[in-house]
Amino acid sequence: MNAYVDTVESPAGELAFAVDGEGALVFLRFEEGDGEIALEEELDNEGFVLLRDEGRTAGARKELREYYAGERREFGLPLALVGSEWQKAVWMELTRIPYGQTRSYGEIADLLDRPGAARAVGRANATNRLPLVVPCHRVIAADGSLGGFNGGLHIKERLLEHERRVAGS
Repeated sequence: MNAYVDTVESPAGELAFAVDGEGALVFLRFEEGDGEIALEEELDNEGFVLLRDEGRTAGARKELREYYAGERREFGLPLALVGSEWQKAVWMELTRIPYGQTRSYGEIADLLDRPGAARAVGRANATNRLPLVVPCHRVIAADGSLGGFNGGLHIKERLLEHERRVAGS
């Protein structure tokens, strides 16, 4: 399968992303995050043919730039979600967390009628390939601490601060 790769600048550093031939978002990665391998290497390891085509990535690039400019609070991009039914249910619930707000792992579990499954929510978050668009950064620990974030807590802090600032203006 083809993956069209591109990058966009963000308040949390450069964001690499890929879309498929239909324009659905396949992968996002914060370049200065804690990830061990680059987005392109990850896609290559999964058998994607990597291509560049600004026309195919234009929709995603536009929405990401609008988000960072404070002009977009919800994404309308088609998403290529790859995971178990549980993971997909968690990720879809994350897309319902309003911009500038947070929910705890336990609250997400409760919303999915799985009380006590906070750790399972955390595991699903850790495998989210579309951070930001599937806003796992908006999920925090019950005590109000940040919990975890696949790209690193420094990026999670920047994203939450960006949303608080924009939502407060």
